[in-house]
Amino acid sequence: MTKLVYFAWVRERIGRDEEEIDLPGHVRTAGDLLKHLKTLGEEYEIALEHENVIRVAVNHEHVEHRESIEGALEIALFPPMTGG
Repeated sequence: MTKLVYFAWVRERIGRDEEEIDLPGHVRTAGDLLKHLKTLGEEYEIALEHENVIRVAVNHEHVEHRESIEGALEIALFPPMTGG
């Protein structure tokens, strides 16, 4: 099981703060994870519609979408940050 944590509007659109899921074997990178999550339901599809802007942290370290998530205990998904 891998713990997924959602932040800001990703959390709001999915409708939960976190969850634990079993990742299928073909999900090896952060990008694979985003594509997989979009198959889990409309709320995921809407939240991750523009997956290229979603930031991913594996075990509290930000990673690029092409990087491996193998061995991850926790994966966090963040929308883009805005500042002011």
